[in-house]
Amino acid sequence: MKLTIHECDDQDEIEVIVKCKELNDEVIQLLTSIRSLERKVLGTLDGKIHLLLPNDIFYFESVDKKNFAYTKQAVYEVSMRLYQIEEMFGDGNFFRATKATILNLDKIKSLTPRLGGRVEVTLKNGENMMVSRQYVPVLKEKLGL
Repeated sequence: MKLTIHECDDQDEIEVIVKCKELNDEVIQLLTSIRSLERKVLGTLDGKIHLLLPNDIFYFESVDKKNFAYTKQAVYEVSMRLYQIEEMFGDGNFFRATKATILNLDKIKSLTPRLGGRVEVTLKNGENMMVSRQYVPVLKEKLGL
């Protein structure tokens, strides 16, 4: 892949042009990643509302009917339901890992198969998460396995 950046004084917004021989899986994944940057999540921490970028989020989790976004620095409460998060980011680097969690593929460090068809995921922040066996095929598909 070749990356070229042009700085222009008369440019008001970022413009991305993708040139390719054919529209293959790699190009689609690149476009999906770029589009996911436009989407943001509002999270609450200590009474303040924060704007969270998808690339900063390791995973979303539902606990006691409350939903949270986990980043490297903090845990934010989010008002969105997991199904809404899945709809918003499901075409990108996020996928449902269990009924209560949605993981960011970009934050996965390693995968370990477990008994019963489950997969243990180690995230780049050192946390270990389980992927339920019903969601393992989705993980494999997203990773191209």
